[in-house]
Amino acid sequence: MFIKIIIFIIMLFILGALTFGLINLVRDQGKTQRTVKSLTARIILSVGLFIFLFFAFKFQWIAPHGV
Repeated sequence: MFIKIIIFIIMLFILGALTFGLINLVRDQGKTQRTVKSLTARIILSVGLFIFLFFAFKFQWIAPHGV
């Protein structure tokens, strides 16, 4: 259950970074680098989440269910 909470929190951070990127894109109209920094943070968080999921599956902290 703890792993699922961590995954959920990271996904919220990813969504927040995406939201800030959109807000900065609309407000700044490309004049500052805040949009690039926000979207770079989103990419880093997404790759980090992917690596975390890979290791969580490898160490059997999470398991797929039969759908």
